[in-house]
Amino acid sequence: MAAMVSPVLWCALLCCLYSVALGGKEHNFVVVPASSFEPEAACSTSVTSELPNRASVPLAHRHGPCVPSGASGKPSLAERLRRDRARANYIIRKASARTKTLSAGDASVPTFLGDSVDSLEYVVTLGIGTPPVQQTVLIDTGSDLSWVQCAPCNSAQCYPQKDPLFDPSKSSTFAPIPCSTDACKALSADSYDNGCTNATDGGASLCGYAIEYGNHAVTTGVYSTETLTLNAGVSVSNFSFGCGSNQHGPYDKFDGLLGLGGAPESLVSQTSSVYGGTFSYCLPPTSGSAGFLTLGAPRNSTADFLFTPMRHLSPELATFYVVTLTGISVGGTALDIPPAVFSKGMIIDSGTVITGLPKTAYAALRTAFQSAMSQYPLLPPSENGLDTCYNFTGNSSVTVPKVALTFSGGTTVDLSVPSGVLVEGCLAFRGESSDGSSGIIGNVNQRTLELLYDSGRGSVGFRSGAC
Repeated sequence: MAAMVSPVLWCALLCCLYSVALGGKEHNFVVVPASSFEPEAACSTSVTSELPNRASVPLAHRHGPCVPSGASGKPSLAERLRRDRARANYIIRKASARTKTLSAGDASVPTFLGDSVDSLEYVVTLGIGTPPVQQTVLIDTGSDLSWVQCAPCNSAQCYPQKDPLFDPSKSSTFAPIPCSTDACKALSADSYDNGCTNATDGGASLCGYAIEYGNHAVTTGVYSTETLTLNAGVSVSNFSFGCGSNQHGPYDKFDGLLGLGGAPESLVSQTSSVYGGTFSYCLPPTSGSAGFLTLGAPRNSTADFLFTPMRHLSPELATFYVVTLTGISVGGTALDIPPAVFSKGMIIDSGTVITGLPKTAYAALRTAFQSAMSQYPLLPPSENGLDTCYNFTGNSSVTVPKVALTFSGGTTVDLSVPSGVLVEGCLAFRGESSDGSSGIIGNVNQRTLELLYDSGRGSVGFRSGAC
Protein backbone atom coordinates (compact mmCIF):
# COMPACT_ATOMS: atom_id res chain seq x y z
CA MET A 1 0.00 0.00 0.00
CA ALA A 2 1.33 3.46 -0.89
CA ALA A 3 2.23 5.62 2.10
CA MET A 4 0.09 8.68 2.75
CA VAL A 5 1.89 12.04 2.50
CA SER A 6 0.70 14.78 4.84
CA PRO A 7 -0.42 18.09 3.28
CA VAL A 8 2.37 19.93 5.14
CA LEU A 9 5.02 17.55 3.81
CA TRP A 10 3.52 17.69 0.31
CA CYS A 11 3.61 21.50 0.38
CA ALA A 12 7.21 21.44 1.57
CA LEU A 13 8.10 19.02 -1.24
CA LEU A 14 6.47 21.26 -3.85
CA CYS A 15 8.29 24.33 -2.48
CA CYS A 16 11.57 22.40 -2.65
CA LEU A 17 10.97 21.37 -6.26
CA TYR A 18 9.92 24.97 -7.08
CA SER A 19 13.17 26.28 -5.57
CA VAL A 20 15.29 23.76 -7.48
CA ALA A 21 13.49 24.55 -10.75
CA LEU A 22 14.23 28.24 -10.31
CA GLY A 23 17.85 27.70 -9.35
CA GLY A 24 17.33 29.07 -5.86
CA LYS A 25 15.85 32.33 -7.14
CA GLU A 26 12.29 31.65 -6.00
CA HIS A 27 12.17 35.00 -4.15
CA ASN A 28 12.38 36.67 -7.58
CA PHE A 29 9.16 34.98 -8.70
CA VAL A 30 5.61 35.39 -7.40
CA VAL A 31 2.89 32.72 -7.40
CA VAL A 32 -0.51 34.35 -7.94
CA PRO A 33 -4.02 32.89 -8.26
CA ALA A 34 -5.24 32.57 -11.84
CA SER A 35 -8.28 34.55 -10.71
CA SER A 36 -5.98 37.60 -10.48
CA PHE A 37 -6.44 38.07 -14.21
CA GLU A 38 -10.23 38.20 -14.04
CA PRO A 39 -12.12 41.55 -13.72
CA GLU A 40 -13.78 42.36 -10.41
CA ALA A 41 -17.54 42.77 -10.35
CA ALA A 42 -17.72 44.77 -7.10
CA CYS A 43 -15.76 47.64 -5.60
CA SER A 44 -13.32 46.61 -2.91
CA THR A 45 -13.77 48.36 0.43
CA SER A 46 -10.04 48.49 1.06
CA VAL A 47 -9.03 52.10 1.68
CA THR A 48 -5.72 53.78 0.95
CA SER A 49 -3.26 54.71 3.66
CA GLU A 50 -3.71 57.84 5.79
CA LEU A 51 -2.43 61.01 4.13
CA PRO A 52 -2.28 63.67 6.88
CA ASN A 53 -1.83 67.32 5.93
CA ARG A 54 -2.39 66.61 2.25
CA ALA A 55 -5.31 67.35 -0.07
CA SER A 56 -6.37 63.90 -1.17
CA VAL A 57 -9.30 62.51 -3.18
CA PRO A 58 -10.17 58.91 -4.12
CA LEU A 59 -9.17 57.74 -7.58
CA ALA A 60 -10.62 54.84 -9.58
CA HIS A 61 -10.65 53.20 -12.99
CA ARG A 62 -13.30 54.79 -15.18
CA HIS A 63 -14.76 51.45 -16.27
CA GLY A 64 -14.67 49.83 -12.82
CA PRO A 65 -17.35 49.39 -10.16
CA CYS A 66 -15.77 52.01 -7.85
CA VAL A 67 -17.09 54.91 -9.98
CA PRO A 68 -20.75 55.68 -9.14
CA SER A 69 -21.25 57.57 -12.40
CA GLY A 70 -18.86 55.48 -14.44
CA ALA A 71 -19.10 55.01 -18.17
CA SER A 72 -21.14 52.05 -19.37
CA GLY A 73 -19.44 49.24 -21.25
CA LYS A 74 -15.73 48.57 -20.95
CA PRO A 75 -13.97 48.50 -24.34
CA SER A 76 -12.20 45.33 -25.41
CA LEU A 77 -8.47 45.06 -24.80
CA ALA A 78 -7.88 45.41 -28.53
CA GLU A 79 -9.86 48.67 -28.64
CA ARG A 80 -8.16 50.05 -25.53
CA LEU A 81 -4.77 49.28 -27.04
CA ARG A 82 -5.71 50.81 -30.38
CA ARG A 83 -6.48 54.08 -28.60
CA ASP A 84 -3.39 53.63 -26.46
CA ARG A 85 -1.11 53.20 -29.47
CA ALA A 86 -2.50 56.35 -31.09
CA ARG A 87 -1.97 58.35 -27.90
CA ALA A 88 1.57 57.05 -27.46
CA ASN A 89 2.43 57.85 -31.08
CA TYR A 90 1.24 61.41 -30.59
CA ILE A 91 3.19 61.92 -27.37
CA ILE A 92 6.36 60.64 -29.03
CA ARG A 93 5.79 62.92 -32.02
CA LYS A 94 5.26 65.88 -29.72
CA ALA A 95 8.36 64.98 -27.70
CA SER A 96 10.25 65.00 -30.99
CA ALA A 97 8.72 68.39 -31.94
CA ARG A 98 6.81 66.85 -34.85
CA THR A 99 3.30 68.11 -34.09
CA LYS A 100 0.65 69.11 -36.56
CA THR A 101 -2.54 71.15 -36.54
CA LEU A 102 -5.94 69.82 -37.52
CA SER A 103 -8.71 71.90 -39.00
CA ALA A 104 -12.13 71.89 -37.36
CA GLY A 105 -14.74 73.74 -39.37
CA ASP A 106 -13.99 77.44 -39.41
CA ALA A 107 -11.44 77.21 -36.59
CA SER A 108 -7.95 75.79 -36.48
CA VAL A 109 -7.09 74.30 -33.11
CA PRO A 110 -4.25 72.03 -32.01
CA THR A 111 -4.18 68.27 -31.83
CA PHE A 112 -3.55 67.80 -28.15
CA LEU A 113 -3.81 64.07 -27.38
CA GLY A 114 -2.95 61.11 -29.53
CA ASP A 115 -6.39 59.62 -30.10
CA SER A 116 -8.96 61.09 -27.77
CA VAL A 117 -9.89 61.53 -24.16
CA ASP A 118 -11.35 58.04 -24.50
CA SER A 119 -7.79 56.75 -24.17
CA LEU A 120 -7.70 57.96 -20.55
CA GLU A 121 -8.58 55.45 -17.84
CA TYR A 122 -8.62 56.97 -14.33
CA VAL A 123 -11.07 59.41 -12.75
CA VAL A 124 -11.57 61.43 -9.57
CA THR A 125 -14.73 63.08 -8.26
CA LEU A 126 -14.45 66.75 -7.35
CA GLY A 127 -16.75 69.64 -6.53
CA ILE A 128 -16.87 72.77 -8.66
CA GLY A 129 -18.61 76.03 -7.84
CA THR A 130 -20.26 77.47 -4.72
CA PRO A 131 -22.16 75.49 -3.61
CA PRO A 132 -20.01 72.68 -5.09
CA VAL A 133 -21.48 70.50 -7.84
CA GLN A 134 -20.07 66.97 -8.03
CA GLN A 135 -18.17 66.25 -11.23
CA THR A 136 -16.33 63.04 -12.16
CA VAL A 137 -13.36 63.95 -14.34
CA LEU A 138 -10.57 62.08 -16.07
CA ILE A 139 -7.05 62.73 -14.78
CA ASP A 140 -4.19 63.25 -17.20
CA THR A 141 -0.51 64.01 -16.65
CA GLY A 142 -0.23 64.47 -20.41
CA SER A 143 -2.39 67.60 -20.59
CA ASP A 144 -2.75 70.87 -18.70
CA LEU A 145 -6.01 72.75 -19.27
CA SER A 146 -8.88 71.36 -17.18
CA TRP A 147 -12.49 71.61 -18.36
CA VAL A 148 -16.04 70.50 -17.63
CA GLN A 149 -19.27 70.73 -19.57
CA CYS A 150 -21.34 73.74 -18.57
CA ALA A 151 -25.07 74.49 -18.72
CA PRO A 152 -26.95 75.62 -20.68
CA CYS A 153 -25.91 72.99 -23.18
CA ASN A 154 -28.38 71.05 -25.32
CA SER A 155 -27.89 67.61 -26.86
CA ALA A 156 -26.54 69.14 -30.06
CA GLN A 157 -23.81 70.96 -28.16
CA CYS A 158 -22.90 68.55 -25.35
CA TYR A 159 -22.69 64.80 -24.92
CA PRO A 160 -24.78 63.12 -22.18
CA GLN A 161 -23.17 62.72 -18.75
CA LYS A 162 -24.49 60.99 -15.64
CA ASP A 163 -23.74 63.81 -13.17
CA PRO A 164 -25.69 67.08 -13.41
CA LEU A 165 -24.14 69.67 -15.69
CA PHE A 166 -22.29 72.45 -13.89
CA ASP A 167 -24.41 75.60 -14.18
CA PRO A 168 -22.22 78.69 -13.66
CA SER A 169 -25.29 80.91 -13.15
CA LYS A 170 -25.99 79.07 -9.89
CA SER A 171 -22.50 79.55 -8.45
CA SER A 172 -21.54 82.62 -6.41
CA THR A 173 -17.83 82.23 -7.22
CA PHE A 174 -17.87 81.76 -11.01
CA ALA A 175 -16.10 84.43 -13.07
CA PRO A 176 -15.48 84.38 -16.85
CA ILE A 177 -12.06 85.69 -17.92
CA PRO A 178 -12.10 88.74 -20.23
CA CYS A 179 -10.39 88.39 -23.60
CA SER A 180 -8.07 91.34 -22.98
CA THR A 181 -6.38 89.87 -19.90
CA ASP A 182 -2.87 88.41 -19.62
CA ALA A 183 -4.42 85.13 -18.47
CA CYS A 184 -6.24 84.85 -21.78
CA LYS A 185 -3.23 85.86 -23.84
CA ALA A 186 -1.16 83.19 -22.06
CA LEU A 187 -3.33 80.48 -23.63
CA SER A 188 -1.69 81.20 -26.99
CA ALA A 189 1.67 80.00 -25.72
CA ASP A 190 0.26 76.55 -25.01
CA SER A 191 -2.05 76.47 -28.05
CA TYR A 192 -5.33 76.54 -26.14
CA ASP A 193 -6.67 79.94 -27.18
CA ASN A 194 -9.73 80.32 -29.36
CA GLY A 195 -9.76 84.11 -29.60
CA CYS A 196 -12.54 86.28 -28.25
CA THR A 197 -15.99 84.76 -27.93
CA ASN A 198 -19.28 86.39 -28.89
CA ALA A 199 -20.28 86.31 -25.22
CA THR A 200 -19.71 89.42 -23.13
CA ASP A 201 -19.65 90.31 -19.45
CA GLY A 202 -20.34 93.95 -18.68
CA GLY A 203 -19.51 94.82 -22.28
CA ALA A 204 -16.12 93.05 -22.28
CA SER A 205 -15.64 90.19 -24.73
CA LEU A 206 -14.80 86.90 -23.01
CA CYS A 207 -11.81 84.62 -23.47
CA GLY A 208 -12.37 81.50 -25.56
CA TYR A 209 -10.51 78.21 -25.25
CA ALA A 210 -10.41 75.26 -27.66
CA ILE A 211 -8.95 71.77 -27.58
CA GLU A 212 -9.14 69.28 -30.41
CA TYR A 213 -8.16 65.66 -29.88
CA GLY A 214 -6.67 63.41 -32.52
CA ASN A 215 -9.98 61.76 -33.40
CA HIS A 216 -11.59 65.19 -33.97
CA ALA A 217 -13.36 65.30 -30.61
CA VAL A 218 -13.52 69.00 -29.71
CA THR A 219 -14.29 71.06 -26.63
CA THR A 220 -14.70 74.83 -26.81
CA GLY A 221 -16.10 77.40 -24.43
CA VAL A 222 -15.19 80.25 -22.09
CA TYR A 223 -12.00 80.30 -20.09
CA SER A 224 -13.10 81.01 -16.50
CA THR A 225 -12.24 80.88 -12.82
CA GLU A 226 -14.08 79.00 -10.12
CA THR A 227 -13.69 77.35 -6.71
CA LEU A 228 -12.57 73.73 -6.97
CA THR A 229 -13.34 71.56 -3.95
CA LEU A 230 -11.03 68.57 -3.51
CA ASN A 231 -12.56 67.24 -0.30
CA ALA A 232 -14.59 68.51 2.62
CA GLY A 233 -11.72 70.53 4.05
CA VAL A 234 -9.71 71.62 1.00
CA SER A 235 -10.62 73.89 -1.88
CA VAL A 236 -8.78 75.88 -4.55
CA SER A 237 -10.00 79.43 -5.12
CA ASN A 238 -9.86 81.15 -8.50
CA PHE A 239 -9.03 77.94 -10.33
CA SER A 240 -8.75 78.60 -14.08
CA PHE A 241 -10.56 76.08 -16.27
CA GLY A 242 -12.55 75.71 -19.46
CA CYS A 243 -16.33 76.04 -19.10
CA GLY A 244 -17.32 73.94 -22.10
CA SER A 245 -20.35 75.01 -24.12
CA ASN A 246 -19.73 72.97 -27.27
CA GLN A 247 -18.41 69.43 -27.18
CA HIS A 248 -18.70 67.09 -30.13
CA GLY A 249 -17.05 63.86 -31.10
CA PRO A 250 -16.82 60.33 -29.64
CA TYR A 251 -16.95 61.27 -25.96
CA ASP A 252 -17.99 58.95 -23.13
CA LYS A 253 -20.15 59.80 -20.11
CA PHE A 254 -17.52 61.50 -17.98
CA ASP A 255 -17.88 65.14 -16.95
CA GLY A 256 -14.58 66.64 -18.07
CA LEU A 257 -10.84 66.48 -17.55
CA LEU A 258 -8.33 67.46 -14.86
CA GLY A 259 -4.95 68.45 -16.30
CA LEU A 260 -1.94 67.43 -14.18
CA GLY A 261 0.86 68.34 -16.59
CA GLY A 262 3.65 70.81 -15.91
CA ALA A 263 2.50 73.82 -17.99
CA PRO A 264 1.02 76.95 -16.34
CA GLU A 265 -2.64 76.01 -16.99
CA SER A 266 -2.50 72.76 -14.99
CA LEU A 267 -3.89 72.23 -11.49
CA VAL A 268 -0.35 71.45 -10.31
CA SER A 269 1.05 74.79 -11.53
CA GLN A 270 -1.96 76.80 -10.35
CA THR A 271 -1.59 75.47 -6.80
CA SER A 272 2.23 75.66 -6.66
CA SER A 273 2.19 78.55 -4.17
CA VAL A 274 0.40 76.29 -1.69
CA TYR A 275 1.69 72.81 -2.55
CA GLY A 276 5.06 73.63 -4.11
CA GLY A 277 4.30 72.08 -7.50
CA THR A 278 4.10 68.67 -5.85
CA PHE A 279 1.44 66.01 -6.30
CA SER A 280 1.12 62.26 -6.17
CA TYR A 281 -1.26 59.48 -7.11
CA CYS A 282 -1.62 55.76 -6.64
CA LEU A 283 -3.31 53.75 -9.38
CA PRO A 284 -5.07 50.73 -7.86
CA PRO A 285 -4.09 47.16 -8.81
CA THR A 286 -7.49 46.36 -10.32
CA SER A 287 -10.48 48.22 -11.71
CA GLY A 288 -12.44 47.07 -8.65
CA SER A 289 -10.25 48.81 -6.09
CA ALA A 290 -9.50 52.44 -5.23
CA GLY A 291 -6.40 54.60 -5.22
CA PHE A 292 -5.90 58.31 -4.56
CA LEU A 293 -4.79 61.64 -6.02
CA THR A 294 -3.05 64.05 -3.65
CA LEU A 295 -1.70 67.58 -3.82
CA GLY A 296 1.40 68.29 -1.73
CA ALA A 297 4.21 66.18 -0.34
CA PRO A 298 4.31 64.37 3.02
CA ARG A 299 5.29 66.97 5.62
CA ASN A 300 6.93 64.65 8.07
CA SER A 301 9.00 62.22 6.03
CA THR A 302 9.59 60.83 2.57
CA ALA A 303 11.71 57.97 3.88
CA ASP A 304 9.43 55.39 2.27
CA PHE A 305 10.05 56.81 -1.21
CA LEU A 306 12.82 56.03 -3.66
CA PHE A 307 13.71 59.09 -5.75
CA THR A 308 15.15 59.67 -9.20
CA PRO A 309 15.83 62.96 -11.03
CA MET A 310 13.00 64.33 -13.18
CA ARG A 311 13.08 66.90 -15.96
CA HIS A 312 10.91 68.41 -18.66
CA LEU A 313 11.69 68.00 -22.34
CA SER A 314 12.09 71.76 -22.77
CA PRO A 315 10.52 75.01 -21.53
CA GLU A 316 8.20 74.83 -24.55
CA LEU A 317 7.20 71.25 -23.67
CA ALA A 318 6.66 71.63 -19.94
CA THR A 319 3.66 69.29 -19.90
CA PHE A 320 5.51 65.98 -19.79
CA TYR A 321 7.47 64.53 -16.86
CA VAL A 322 10.66 62.76 -17.96
CA VAL A 323 12.96 60.35 -16.09
CA THR A 324 16.00 58.35 -17.21
CA LEU A 325 15.73 54.58 -17.23
CA THR A 326 19.12 52.87 -16.91
CA GLY A 327 18.29 49.17 -16.63
CA ILE A 328 15.70 46.39 -16.40
CA SER A 329 15.80 43.07 -14.58
CA VAL A 330 13.62 39.97 -14.93
CA GLY A 331 13.50 37.34 -12.20
CA GLY A 332 16.37 39.06 -10.39
CA THR A 333 18.71 39.03 -13.41
CA ALA A 334 19.77 42.32 -14.95
CA LEU A 335 19.33 42.47 -18.72
CA ASP A 336 22.28 43.29 -20.97
CA ILE A 337 21.08 46.59 -22.44
CA PRO A 338 23.55 49.33 -23.50
CA PRO A 339 22.88 52.49 -21.42
CA ALA A 340 22.84 54.60 -24.59
CA VAL A 341 19.54 52.92 -25.56
CA PHE A 342 17.77 54.93 -22.83
CA SER A 343 19.46 58.28 -23.59
CA LYS A 344 16.27 59.98 -24.85
CA GLY A 345 14.49 59.48 -21.53
CA MET A 346 11.12 58.00 -20.53
CA ILE A 347 7.93 60.06 -20.19
CA ILE A 348 5.78 59.00 -17.22
CA ASP A 349 2.16 59.16 -18.39
CA SER A 350 -1.02 58.36 -16.47
CA GLY A 351 -3.04 58.07 -19.69
CA THR A 352 -0.90 55.59 -21.62
CA VAL A 353 -1.63 51.95 -20.77
CA ILE A 354 1.33 49.99 -22.16
CA THR A 355 4.96 50.96 -21.56
CA GLY A 356 6.82 51.67 -24.79
CA LEU A 357 10.51 50.77 -24.63
CA PRO A 358 13.28 51.48 -27.12
CA LYS A 359 13.53 48.61 -29.61
CA THR A 360 16.72 47.07 -28.20
CA ALA A 361 15.52 47.21 -24.60
CA TYR A 362 12.19 45.58 -25.42
CA ALA A 363 13.83 42.77 -27.37
CA ALA A 364 15.96 41.89 -24.34
CA LEU A 365 12.97 42.10 -21.97
CA ARG A 366 10.75 39.95 -24.19
CA THR A 367 13.38 37.21 -24.52
CA ALA A 368 14.00 37.05 -20.77
CA PHE A 369 10.33 37.17 -19.82
CA GLN A 370 9.30 34.49 -22.32
CA SER A 371 12.10 32.26 -21.04
CA ALA A 372 10.93 32.71 -17.44
CA MET A 373 7.31 31.95 -18.46
CA SER A 374 8.12 29.02 -20.77
CA GLN A 375 5.86 26.64 -18.84
CA TYR A 376 2.75 28.47 -20.12
CA PRO A 377 1.46 28.38 -23.71
CA LEU A 378 2.40 31.53 -25.60
CA LEU A 379 -0.42 32.88 -27.75
CA PRO A 380 0.32 34.07 -31.30
CA PRO A 381 0.71 37.84 -31.75
CA SER A 382 -2.67 39.46 -32.28
CA GLU A 383 -4.16 42.65 -33.63
CA ASN A 384 -3.87 44.32 -30.22
CA GLY A 385 -0.16 44.85 -30.88
CA LEU A 386 1.15 42.79 -27.96
CA ASP A 387 3.34 39.80 -28.78
CA THR A 388 3.83 38.20 -25.34
CA CYS A 389 0.42 36.94 -24.24
CA TYR A 390 -0.33 33.71 -22.39
CA ASN A 391 -3.09 31.13 -22.09
CA PHE A 392 -3.54 30.38 -18.38
CA THR A 393 -6.60 28.16 -18.87
CA GLY A 394 -6.60 25.19 -16.52
CA ASN A 395 -4.11 26.73 -14.08
CA SER A 396 -5.24 27.45 -10.53
CA SER A 397 -2.13 29.57 -9.99
CA VAL A 398 0.50 31.24 -12.15
CA THR A 399 4.19 31.83 -11.39
CA VAL A 400 5.29 35.24 -12.65
CA PRO A 401 8.85 36.63 -12.56
CA LYS A 402 9.43 39.96 -10.84
CA VAL A 403 10.28 42.81 -13.19
CA ALA A 404 12.27 45.76 -11.85
CA LEU A 405 13.10 49.12 -13.44
CA THR A 406 16.29 50.94 -12.48
CA PHE A 407 16.48 54.71 -12.90
CA SER A 408 19.27 57.26 -12.78
CA GLY A 409 20.77 57.57 -9.33
CA GLY A 410 20.53 53.81 -8.82
CA THR A 411 16.85 53.79 -7.84
CA THR A 412 15.36 50.35 -8.49
CA VAL A 413 11.59 49.90 -8.42
CA ASP A 414 9.96 46.47 -8.29
CA LEU A 415 6.73 46.43 -10.29
CA SER A 416 3.66 44.94 -8.63
CA VAL A 417 3.04 41.30 -9.60
CA PRO A 418 0.91 40.54 -11.49
CA SER A 419 -0.99 43.86 -11.77
CA GLY A 420 2.04 45.95 -12.71
CA VAL A 421 3.52 43.46 -15.17
CA LEU A 422 0.63 41.77 -17.00
CA VAL A 423 -2.61 43.13 -18.45
CA GLU A 424 -5.22 40.46 -19.29
CA GLY A 425 -2.45 37.86 -19.53
CA CYS A 426 -0.16 39.96 -21.75
CA LEU A 427 3.20 41.52 -20.90
CA ALA A 428 2.45 45.23 -20.44
CA PHE A 429 5.36 46.41 -22.59
CA ARG A 430 5.85 46.97 -26.29
CA GLY A 431 8.81 47.91 -28.43
CA GLU A 432 9.11 51.16 -30.33
CA SER A 433 10.33 51.13 -33.91
CA SER A 434 13.85 52.30 -33.00
CA ASP A 435 16.13 53.38 -30.19
CA GLY A 436 16.10 56.99 -31.31
CA SER A 437 13.10 58.44 -29.48
CA SER A 438 11.70 58.88 -25.99
CA GLY A 439 9.86 55.98 -24.41
CA ILE A 440 6.75 56.07 -22.23
CA ILE A 441 6.12 54.45 -18.85
CA GLY A 442 2.47 53.45 -18.96
CA ASN A 443 -0.08 53.20 -16.18
CA VAL A 444 -0.01 49.40 -15.82
CA ASN A 445 3.58 49.56 -14.56
CA GLN A 446 2.54 52.30 -12.12
CA ARG A 447 -0.16 50.29 -10.33
CA THR A 448 0.02 50.13 -6.49
CA LEU A 449 2.96 52.57 -6.47
CA GLU A 450 2.56 56.08 -5.11
CA LEU A 451 4.28 58.31 -7.65
CA LEU A 452 5.31 61.60 -6.06
CA TYR A 453 6.05 64.30 -8.65
CA ASP A 454 8.12 67.10 -7.12
CA SER A 455 8.72 69.77 -9.76
CA GLY A 456 10.33 72.11 -7.22
CA ARG A 457 13.09 69.62 -6.43
CA GLY A 458 13.15 68.07 -9.88
CA SER A 459 12.46 64.50 -8.79
CA VAL A 460 9.97 61.65 -8.91
CA GLY A 461 9.51 59.38 -5.90
CA PHE A 462 8.18 55.82 -5.82
CA ARG A 463 6.52 54.25 -2.74
CA SER A 464 5.56 50.61 -3.06
CA GLY A 465 2.31 49.07 -1.86
CA ALA A 466 0.56 52.42 -1.45
CA CYS A 467 -2.90 51.32 -2.63
